[in-house]
Amino acid sequence: MNEFMEPLDRISAETLGHYERNAEAFFEGTRDHDVSQNIAALLSHIRTEPPFTVLDFGCGPGRDLKAFTELGHRAVGLDGAFRFVEMARDYSGCEVWHQDFLKLDLPEEHFDGIFANATLFHVPSRELPRVLGELRAALKPEGVLFASNPRGRNEEGWNRGRYGVYHDLDTWRRFLTSAGFLELEHYYRPAGLPRDQQPWLASVWRRT
Repeated sequence: MNEFMEPLDRISAETLGHYERNAEAFFEGTRDHDVSQNIAALLSHIRTEPPFTVLDFGCGPGRDLKAFTELGHRAVGLDGAFRFVEMARDYSGCEVWHQDFLKLDLPEEHFDGIFANATLFHVPSRELPRVLGELRAALKPEGVLFASNPRGRNEEGWNRGRYGVYHDLDTWRRFLTSAGFLELEHYYRPAGLPRDQQPWLASVWRRT
């Protein structure tokens, strides 16, 4: 079977199963990662008065939920791995929703910002337009979406037990603009390194 046509239920089940089995190790390996540049990029483009209502899309064990809360904002988490949901609630004290990225149930025009840090690359390319449309609908008018994903040459498939899509900038732009977003900025991470040592593409978008 062509990997691009993998059954969606299998993609979700196996990817989430990987995170469920490795939740504690994932937390220990990522809890000290500094993503303050990404958090600031989202917050700097929100036009309403703080505190902001922010959805941490794919919140994992809750590191960034805690950071948003400590900055004075109202943060809500969402993750498909139930162990992450439990951990995030305990670690951050925030409300956290248990939802599969491919089966979202989000309130309309509710969030000032959506923070999708290292998460949207798990959405198969054939489902990405729908998911981006659902995220756009969950943002308030002129709300802001931040996304950071491992970049590539539009490869798609399995990588060590997880399904991923590795977009280049041009392809990523086409998906976002087609979904009704305006690009505000993009950059590569980690900062200060040569481009070939910057595997992450970060971008910020406004709901038009």
